[in-house]
Amino acid sequence: MANRLLDHTFALAFRGLVYAQIWEDPDVDMKALAIRPDSRIIAIASGGCNVLSYLTADPAAITAVDLNTAHIALNKLKIASAQHLPDHAHFRRFFAEADSTANLASYKTHLAPHLDDTTRRYWEGRDLSGRRRIAGFSSNIYKRGLLGNFIGVAHLLARLYRIDLSAILAAGSLEEQRQVFEREMAPVFDKRFVRWLTDQPASLFGLGIPPAQFDALAGNEPMAEVLRRRLAKLACDFPVGDNYFAWQAFGRGYGRGERCPLPPYLQETNWQAVRERAGRIEVRHANLTEHLAAQPAASLDRYVLLDAQDWMTDAQLNALWHEITRTARPDARVLFRTAAEPSLLPGRLDAALLAHWHYDAPLSAECTANDRSSIYGGVHLYTLAR
Repeated sequence: MANRLLDHTFALAFRGLVYAQIWEDPDVDMKALAIRPDSRIIAIASGGCNVLSYLTADPAAITAVDLNTAHIALNKLKIASAQHLPDHAHFRRFFAEADSTANLASYKTHLAPHLDDTTRRYWEGRDLSGRRRIAGFSSNIYKRGLLGNFIGVAHLLARLYRIDLSAILAAGSLEEQRQVFEREMAPVFDKRFVRWLTDQPASLFGLGIPPAQFDALAGNEPMAEVLRRRLAKLACDFPVGDNYFAWQAFGRGYGRGERCPLPPYLQETNWQAVRERAGRIEVRHANLTEHLAAQPAASLDRYVLLDAQDWMTDAQLNALWHEITRTARPDARVLFRTAAEPSLLPGRLDAALLAHWHYDAPLSAECTANDRSSIYGGVHLYTLAR
């Protein structure tokens, strides 16, 4: 009964805006996917950052699918912004700064006329607090959504222990970053309340970890130890000057300076390519498996599943991979992440179905190590073997 209630609560939590920024590293994605000019990509949309970033690799087409209406609306807003905002400065201000009232004027003048009715109703509608949703881009959209709220609670908890998480963003080297982490952050995970709190499955809903995956993620350790390692990777393994995920986690937004890191789609050097190619993205409000079932055989070659399989039953996994295998073209690649470290397919996917695919263990390990978001235990790449 308790598990069913947690599952239901988790599902309800994911009905609204979850990720204003997607938490999978697009540079890692593009290395693993080896996108070519003829690549036809299908990806779970989430916050849309990676879908737009893939445009920098010049694929033929991208289909972004999601069941979350907020994520669909966000993806469509980002695509319209790339196509219709006057220049990169407006685009950067809208999504990298996301806290200027000038963004509301840009929305009204440049974007609203180009949005479909459903998307426009979403952004001009009101959230539970009574605020118009588009106003999030005048008050830091990255503090909203399930993950934004989770990070906000983490900052509040840190302040209760007199810790300023943003201090690490001023570090000038990896050595300084590690010193700040060991001095300020690591000891928090030894606090009795923090250890109790992190052992509650519902406490990690904001990280996108469903109840079914909680025990697999923890293994035989207290969850506090697992989270300490993940946070250590985020805080210490990559220079903060090149890791916008660290800025989101520790600063609750992107940095303001011209040298502060941004996702590929927001970088000025990629502006023209993103603008010119944005029309190659099709956004669909759909279940991924059902959408694939309606596609012709051998019609796609790059699949991005994010961590959605962590939520699936064995029957759902097999149905999904049946459609992936049916629609896969030669040289197809499937990329996904898991909360726990190992790939979840062996032992769960039908052996005959799995035999069509080769697990690229070396590249998967490399991508896991290089994923700057540091949330996930594993990044996994499968290539078509037939």
